[in-house]
Amino acid sequence: MKGRIVVLGTLADRRAAALLVDGRLDDLLIEDGGDRPALGATYRAVADRPMKGQGGIVLKLADGARGFLRQSKGIAPGDALTVQTTGHAEPGKATPVTPDILFKSRFVIVTPGRPGYNVSRSLRDDERRDELLALVHDVAGPPADLGLILRSAAETGSDEDIADDILATIATARAILAEDGNAPELLLDGPDPHALAWRDWQMPDAIETDADAFDRLGVIDAIDALRGPAVELGGEGRMYVEATRAMVTVDVNTGADTSLAAGLKANIAAIRALPAQLRCRGLGGQVTIDLAPMAKKERRTIEQVLRAAFRADSVDTILAGWTPLGCFELQRKRERLPLHETLPKGWNR
Repeated sequence: MKGRIVVLGTLADRRAAALLVDGRLDDLLIEDGGDRPALGATYRAVADRPMKGQGGIVLKLADGARGFLRQSKGIAPGDALTVQTTGHAEPGKATPVTPDILFKSRFVIVTPGRPGYNVSRSLRDDERRDELLALVHDVAGPPADLGLILRSAAETGSDEDIADDILATIATARAILAEDGNAPELLLDGPDPHALAWRDWQMPDAIETDADAFDRLGVIDAIDALRGPAVELGGEGRMYVEATRAMVTVDVNTGADTSLAAGLKANIAAIRALPAQLRCRGLGGQVTIDLAPMAKKERRTIEQVLRAAFRADSVDTILAGWTPLGCFELQRKRERLPLHETLPKGWNR
C-alpha cells in the first residue's frame, strides 16, 4: 500500500486522524476526552500570583483552568491579557501559555504585533516565492499591525485558495484581538484532530472517512502495537520505547545479528523510526537513547542521521548531545498528550 493516506473518523467516541505512509502509521492525532485546555487555544487570562522561584506567573483561564506564563515582567495580579496555550501540562500543573499569539491555517500564519510578510524557508523556488509575496500584498495590502508567513503548503496551493485563506485568517485574528473584558474566557478553541490534519499534513494521495477505515487499513493494529514498548526494525534489530515519570527511555538492540556493522545498522534504523514512534505515542520531554554498541568514530554518522530524522518532524526537538556513558539525549516539546491518556487501555474497538 504505497503513498500517503489520511484516515479521519472517531476512536472511542473521540475525533481521530491517522496518517499512513506506504502502509506504516506515521502520525496519529486523537482528541482529548478531558477538560484540559487544548493546544493552540486562545484565552483571555487574568494574572493570579507570581511564582518567583520559577520566574513566571500563574494565570486564571476559563472554567477554572490554570496557565503558567514565564514572561511575567510588567504583569501584576488582576491584569487581563490574551494568551495562547503552547503545550500540555502534567497532572496537577498549570498549562504553559505565551502572549505571542499565532493564528495558523493551512497556507498562512498570522502574527499579531509583528508586521511584515515572509515565506517559509522550506519553499526554495524563488519565482514562486515572489509570486506569493505579490499575492499577499494584493490581498492584504501593506503590512500594518499584523504580519503574515506563507507556509510551505502554499507552494502547490491555488492562488484563489491561498487568497481566501489569508482573508479568513486575518478576519479571525482581528475578531479575537478586538475582544475586550476583564474576566477569564476562552476566545478561540484549539483545532481538533481533523482540523490539524487538514492544516499541517501534506496533501495525501487519498482520504478515507468510512466507518471501518481505521480497522481495514491496519490503524487499530498499529495502535495496539504502540501499547507495548517493542518496535521491530525491519530485520535490523529492535528498540524499546518506554515512558517513565522523569523521561522517555529508548533502548536499541541488534537482535540475532552478530556482524561488526550490526550496532551501526540497528542504531540508524532505530533513529529513522523514532520520530514517528514518539509522535504516535504522544511522548515528549527528556528522551535518552541507549544505542547499540558501536565504534566511537561512528558517532558522527549517528549525529547526521539524527539531524535528518528530526529535521522533518513536526514537533520541536533539541538534539542535546552525548552523555558520559555514551547515550544520546533529546529534549522534545510536550505538545501532545500520551496515547494512554487520549485512548485508555481497554477502549471499545
